[in-house]
Amino acid sequence: MKKLTIQDFRLLGLAALGGALEFYDFIIFIFFTPVIGKLFFPPGTPDWLSIIQTFGIFGAGYLVRPLGGIALAHFGDLFGRKRIFAFSILLMTLSTIGMALLPTYASVGVAAPILLVLMRLIQGAAIGSEVPGAWIFVAEHVSSYRVGFGCGFLCSGLTLGILLGASVAAAINGLFTADEMLVYAWRIPFFLGGLFGLVAVHLRRWLHETPVFSEMERNHLLVLELPLRVVLRDYTRSIIVSLLLTWFLSAGIVVTTLMTSTLLQQLYGYSAEQSLAATSFGTVFVIVGAIGAGTLIDRVGPKPVFVGGSIFFGLSTFTFYSFAGVSMSVALGLYAVMGLSVGLTGGVPYVMVRAFPARVRFTGVSFSYNVAYAVFGGLTPITVASLLSFSPMAHAYYLLFIAALTLAVGLYLFRTGDRMEFPAGIEERDTLTRQQQ
Repeated sequence: MKKLTIQDFRLLGLAALGGALEFYDFIIFIFFTPVIGKLFFPPGTPDWLSIIQTFGIFGAGYLVRPLGGIALAHFGDLFGRKRIFAFSILLMTLSTIGMALLPTYASVGVAAPILLVLMRLIQGAAIGSEVPGAWIFVAEHVSSYRVGFGCGFLCSGLTLGILLGASVAAAINGLFTADEMLVYAWRIPFFLGGLFGLVAVHLRRWLHETPVFSEMERNHLLVLELPLRVVLRDYTRSIIVSLLLTWFLSAGIVVTTLMTSTLLQQLYGYSAEQSLAATSFGTVFVIVGAIGAGTLIDRVGPKPVFVGGSIFFGLSTFTFYSFAGVSMSVALGLYAVMGLSVGLTGGVPYVMVRAFPARVRFTGVSFSYNVAYAVFGGLTPITVASLLSFSPMAHAYYLLFIAALTLAVGLYLFRTGDRMEFPAGIEERDTLTRQQQ
């Protein structure tokens, strides 16, 4: 197996760090759901309703992802990966700074939640291009024999953004009183996000266009039709598998990391500081699991990893939510195991980048990922929050269903053989860039 070069590690580090900073900007919102609910909705709104409304605004960022992601991916397939990779983080930075400056309901009334939704829509358009662009950027740079590790490492970087968000939220909650949070302290993490974004914008100046796109451009191999038309017409199976795997990815991230801090407070009786600390602890193991899943896929392929990993995911998540209320030490131990199982999400981009040929890869991955995330990722928080009124274990049952769905995808990959009946996809890289390697 070909080893990664110093240049590969430098690329992975810059891409993962930039992705972590942008992902922080996108998800920091969720950690301040109770405070935002009080500040941006009319006084006297019941807590349960304000939380559902705030989760709804959080979901709005997901609903716009297909539009932003597909539009930017279109230009990524026509004009290059690097330009879109840099533009997405600039868009995220500006919208996060804008969120930090927003007036509250007490100042401008109903305009406050409207402006909040607008900022989330801009963030959604940015993140819709960021994640698929990052996967493709890395996959088209590293050796085809290390794509799994590269994608897993990048997913760990995105998860690091969640860890950073949880850590900052825990620090803010610990340093400031409840009154200070409502007056001004809630703005601090968004200002920090703006600073992080500016750092990421600077870092991406050092990245170069992928060898795959450069070679296609030199040899006039770029797609001549509308990329989305080609994807919808010729790659139906690739889209379906990518949609289902993104559903798993969205559930794994949204429920077990982004929502669990709030769930631990509302359902299990933990304080905000304890819940955020537990989320940070568990997220460390998601990072480890993502790298491990990617590395394992490089060695044995995606089929056994997804079959075994989905069973592990289902068992560990249900066990965690069944016994998390026993004590904090029990919750932390079970969270660590669950985090490792959620690391299976690091294997998702490996399948997706191989599912589409290079000339429409950005559009294919972005369309599949963003449509699925808009529907499943965007509706998951409000759906789970609503179902909790019927069962206190609704979130656990939802994840069991997701585990069964992922197992079915893994079994499908087994039935389709070693090439998964997908186009050559990322394997074109070695043909296109043999001279560079």
